[in-house]
Amino acid sequence: MSDPNDLTGFLSRAWQILGRGVADRRSPARHPTFATVSPDGLPQARTVVLRAADRATAMLEIHTDTASAKIAALRAHPQAEVHIWDARSKIQLRLAARVSILTGAETADRWASVPEASRVSYGTEPAPGSVIGHVYAYEKPPCADRFAVLSCALEAIDLVHLDTRHRRARYTRASEWSGNWLAP
Repeated sequence: MSDPNDLTGFLSRAWQILGRGVADRRSPARHPTFATVSPDGLPQARTVVLRAADRATAMLEIHTDTASAKIAALRAHPQAEVHIWDARSKIQLRLAARVSILTGAETADRWASVPEASRVSYGTEPAPGSVIGHVYAYEKPPCADRFAVLSCALEAIDLVHLDTRHRRARYTRASEWSGNWLAP
């Protein structure tokens, strides 16, 4: 790990973890928790797959089915928090984001790169979360029209390193990611 007592190095470590999550299926950052607020104001959290992380634009990308509850939640409240716990490095990331929902022609290039075996994640019938008559009373036809990309523009990063002496910092887009140390 870069110097954990340096704000710039600490932020770089966060982006290394995010990059590894995109590239390595075994990385804890590959499957973060994605939290939203439902249209009726209740918290909702679920595990998603991190598909892209771009430090230059401070963007994350997650794919989902347009019929999922997170789409309704994001239409009502277009903010989310992404949570990652990396036990090996003892680092927790909490990433606050403003989320844009991309569909149709905006996502055609990404749909083309989704492996055939993974396309069944987009098009479940009945829609995800629907009550069904028995455990397997659903179908999973791949459906490009139900594919959505959640483009997450990071607004803040809260980073905690649990060590003998804990370290915590918060970085914001508004401060151009300069960061401040916080009491852990």
